[in-house]
Amino acid sequence: MAKLGFFEQVYQVVRLVPKGRVTTYGAIAQYLGSKGSARMVGWAMNAAHGKSDVPAHRVVNRAGLLTGKHHFDVQNPMQERLEAEGVQVIDNQVVPFDTIFWDPAKELAL
Repeated sequence: MAKLGFFEQVYQVVRLVPKGRVTTYGAIAQYLGSKGSARMVGWAMNAAHGKSDVPAHRVVNRAGLLTGKHHFDVQNPMQERLEAEGVQVIDNQVVPFDTIFWDPAKELAL
């Protein structure tokens, strides 16, 4: 069986983020062994449009900001999706970020 491409590896991790929790581009990159590839994780999230099984709205930047929000459908924006899961967003930032941050390195074993 062929090894999965980087984007598909990212999608597999994002699919595991529980409802009501968020993770970061950098945490995913680090978990996948590509610590400096947070930007590539962002590209993967942008390319996830049309993949209804990839909850891209649960991926934020390292400060909890909704930096990817402009890539979401106007009819169902990132903030709306997070709030529907019980995540509080104030001024485009998840709060309290440290409480709902989900770290794949701590939650998953390679």
